Amino acid sequence: MQDPLGRLAAQIGSGMKLAVPVDYGGVPMALTRAIIAAGIDDLHLVCVPTGGMQVDMMIGAGLVKTIETSAVSLGEAGGAPQFNAAVRAGRVAMMDATCPAIHAGLLAAQKGVPFVPIRGLIETDVLANRLDWCVINNPMADDTGDDPIVLIPAIHPDAAIFHAPMADRFGNVWIGRRRELAAMAYSTKTTLVTVERMFDGDLMADEMTAAGTLPALYVTDVAVAARGAWPLGLWGEYDGDVAEQHRYAQAARTPEGFAAYMASDVRAGAA
Repeated sequence: MQDPLGRLAAQIGSGMKLAVPVDYGGVPMALTRAIIAAGIDDLHLVCVPTGGMQVDMMIGAGLVKTIETSAVSLGEAGGAPQFNAAVRAGRVAMMDATCPAIHAGLLAAQKGVPFVPIRGLIETDVLANRLDWCVINNPMADDTGDDPIVLIPAIHPDAAIFHAPMADRFGNVWIGRRRELAAMAYSTKTTLVTVERMFDGDLMADEMTAAGTLPALYVTDVAVAARGAWPLGLWGEYDGDVAEQHRYAQAARTPEGFAAYMASDVRAGAA
């Protein structure tokens, strides 16, 4: 019988546009290891709105063709070495964005509209390097003066993945205040979630949990993966393993160190 993480990983295909969460927002590290082990490649990662250790690992393992993000960093552990090396070498296509732009693109997808207008990008280098973003004069202005706004096209991921504290037997997933996870799920047809545990009951039936619950309508599949965000943390559950994050950051500075780290890490994740 296929293991639960392998079942989820099998639903991610090469060439997909994959939405992934920020490091503090429920990163499915155990599932990431399973995806790496599956040998999926040519992924277009959409970081919501930034990436970290998960993204660095996937790039170093050769899974990523394009990355759309406002930043990639290991936080207190420093820069993301595999990401930095890949960008310098031209091994990944970089779609530079901002946090509001990423969220605007997902919002457009949720609303079923082709774009969302935002401000704050006019005359920036980010705008100058995104030919898919469009600048128009505000058509709702009261006068004919110059009032440029930027149109951010809808971002439609093929799939979204994240880790959460719990789900129930009906497929509802508790995400608490992490509304960016809901935005990811609303903008795609395939949402794959790992959780710490299953909840004995209906999360939507309890007033204390319903408001922070992502309905099963937006969830494709769920698998239990205890401490599935490790070595990152999960809100309300456990802190990140700072020592392990620093160990990765040090190892990933060289191709040999990265390969050695991943050889042991993938086996540990699959155990």
